[in-house]
Amino acid sequence: MIKINGELKNLDSISLMEYLNNYGYNVKVVAVELNGKIVKKSDFENTCLHDGDSVEIVSFVGGG
Repeated sequence: MIKINGELKNLDSISLMEYLNNYGYNVKVVAVELNGKIVKKSDFENTCLHDGDSVEIVSFVGGG
């Protein structure tokens, strides 16, 4: 199980980029923390999610 934004998900090994694309995130406007460390956007493609990982995804929204 992988914990994503506080919710447990049963996922096979998947890259962070695949997860974000599959679940409709705009990778241009998100920040991702994996196991307490910020993941650089340039590393999304090569970062794999594994059983026991904890992920926080934050989307930036403009407004005024």
